[in-house]
Amino acid sequence: MPLDRDAIVLFAHGSRGAVWSEPLRRLQAELLRSHPNLAVPIAYLELQPPTLEESLAVLAASGKRRIAVAPVFWARGGHILDDLPAILEAFQRAHPAVEIQVLPVLSELPGITTFLAQAIAGMDAG
Repeated sequence: MPLDRDAIVLFAHGSRGAVWSEPLRRLQAELLRSHPNLAVPIAYLELQPPTLEESLAVLAASGKRRIAVAPVFWARGGHILDDLPAILEAFQRAHPAVEIQVLPVLSELPGITTFLAQAIAGMDAG
Protein backbone atom coordinates (compact mmCIF):
# COMPACT_ATOMS: atom_id res chain seq x y z
CA MET A 1 0.00 0.00 0.00
CA PRO A 2 1.55 3.35 -0.98
CA LEU A 3 2.10 5.85 1.79
CA ASP A 4 0.78 9.39 1.48
CA ARG A 5 4.08 10.94 2.51
CA ASP A 6 7.55 11.61 1.16
CA ALA A 7 9.48 10.90 4.34
CA ILE A 8 9.24 9.48 7.83
CA VAL A 9 11.68 10.87 10.37
CA LEU A 10 12.46 8.45 13.19
CA PHE A 11 12.72 10.87 16.11
CA ALA A 12 14.42 9.60 19.27
CA HIS A 13 15.94 11.09 22.41
CA GLY A 14 19.60 10.43 21.70
CA SER A 15 22.34 8.94 23.83
CA ARG A 16 26.06 9.22 24.48
CA GLY A 17 26.41 5.48 23.79
CA ALA A 18 26.80 4.56 20.12
CA VAL A 19 25.25 1.09 20.54
CA TRP A 20 22.02 2.74 21.72
CA SER A 21 21.19 3.77 18.12
CA GLU A 22 21.46 0.26 16.65
CA PRO A 23 17.74 -0.61 17.07
CA LEU A 24 16.86 2.65 15.32
CA ARG A 25 19.12 1.75 12.42
CA ARG A 26 17.43 -1.66 12.17
CA LEU A 27 14.00 0.01 12.14
CA GLN A 28 15.24 2.46 9.51
CA ALA A 29 16.56 -0.41 7.37
CA GLU A 30 13.25 -2.28 7.60
CA LEU A 31 11.27 0.81 6.59
CA LEU A 32 13.62 1.40 3.66
CA ARG A 33 13.37 -2.26 2.62
CA SER A 34 9.58 -2.21 2.64
CA HIS A 35 9.23 1.34 1.23
CA PRO A 36 12.28 2.00 -0.99
CA ASN A 37 10.94 5.31 -2.33
CA LEU A 38 10.56 6.78 1.14
CA ALA A 39 13.20 8.92 2.83
CA VAL A 40 13.74 7.64 6.40
CA PRO A 41 16.26 9.73 8.32
CA ILE A 42 16.91 9.31 12.02
CA ALA A 43 16.91 12.47 14.15
CA TYR A 44 17.59 13.12 17.81
CA LEU A 45 16.33 15.52 20.44
CA GLU A 46 19.73 15.82 22.10
CA LEU A 47 23.12 14.23 22.77
CA GLN A 48 23.85 13.22 19.16
CA PRO A 49 23.37 14.55 15.64
CA PRO A 50 21.43 15.19 13.59
CA THR A 51 18.73 17.11 15.40
CA LEU A 52 15.13 16.97 14.28
CA GLU A 53 15.45 20.56 13.07
CA GLU A 54 18.43 19.61 10.91
CA SER A 55 16.76 16.53 9.46
CA LEU A 56 13.56 18.39 8.62
CA ALA A 57 15.52 21.21 6.96
CA VAL A 58 17.44 18.72 4.79
CA LEU A 59 14.19 17.03 3.75
CA ALA A 60 12.55 20.35 2.91
CA ALA A 61 15.60 21.49 0.92
CA SER A 62 15.43 18.24 -1.08
CA GLY A 63 11.81 18.92 -2.05
CA LYS A 64 10.00 16.72 0.46
CA ARG A 65 6.62 18.28 1.22
CA ARG A 66 4.75 15.55 3.15
CA ILE A 67 6.76 14.45 6.17
CA ALA A 68 5.73 12.26 9.08
CA VAL A 69 7.59 12.37 12.38
CA ALA A 70 7.57 9.00 14.17
CA PRO A 71 8.46 9.58 17.82
CA VAL A 72 10.47 6.58 18.95
CA PHE A 73 9.51 7.25 22.56
CA TRP A 74 7.53 4.82 24.69
CA ALA A 75 4.97 7.36 25.97
CA ARG A 76 3.89 10.97 25.62
CA GLY A 77 5.90 12.84 28.23
CA GLY A 78 7.49 16.27 28.27
CA HIS A 79 9.65 15.70 25.22
CA ILE A 80 6.60 14.84 23.10
CA LEU A 81 4.12 17.23 24.72
CA ASP A 82 6.43 20.25 25.03
CA ASP A 83 9.69 19.91 23.07
CA LEU A 84 8.33 18.36 19.88
CA PRO A 85 5.55 20.93 19.28
CA ALA A 86 8.00 23.80 19.80
CA ILE A 87 10.45 22.29 17.29
CA LEU A 88 7.69 21.72 14.74
CA GLU A 89 6.18 25.20 15.19
CA ALA A 90 9.56 26.81 14.47
CA PHE A 91 10.05 24.56 11.43
CA GLN A 92 6.58 25.33 10.07
CA ARG A 93 7.21 29.08 10.36
CA ALA A 94 10.32 28.65 8.21
CA HIS A 95 8.74 26.08 5.84
CA PRO A 96 5.00 26.74 5.57
CA ALA A 97 4.65 24.66 2.38
CA VAL A 98 5.73 21.47 4.17
CA GLU A 99 3.02 19.34 5.76
CA ILE A 100 4.09 17.65 9.00
CA GLN A 101 2.19 14.77 10.57
CA VAL A 102 3.16 13.47 14.00
CA LEU A 103 2.60 9.74 14.37
CA PRO A 104 1.73 8.09 17.71
CA VAL A 105 4.39 7.25 20.28
CA LEU A 106 5.29 3.57 20.50
CA SER A 107 2.86 2.65 23.30
CA GLU A 108 -0.04 4.07 21.27
CA LEU A 109 0.63 2.16 18.05
CA PRO A 110 -2.25 -0.18 17.20
CA GLY A 111 -1.69 -3.68 18.54
CA ILE A 112 1.62 -2.92 20.26
CA THR A 113 0.49 -3.80 23.79
CA THR A 114 -0.92 -7.16 22.68
CA PHE A 115 2.17 -7.88 20.59
CA LEU A 116 4.53 -7.07 23.47
CA ALA A 117 2.52 -9.03 26.03
CA GLN A 118 2.55 -12.09 23.80
CA ALA A 119 6.25 -11.72 23.02
CA ILE A 120 7.19 -11.25 26.68
CA ALA A 121 5.00 -14.14 27.88
CA GLY A 122 6.50 -16.37 25.19
CA MET A 123 10.13 -15.68 26.14
CA ASP A 124 12.10 -18.67 27.30
CA ALA A 125 13.23 -17.97 30.87
CA GLY A 126 16.00 -20.53 30.64
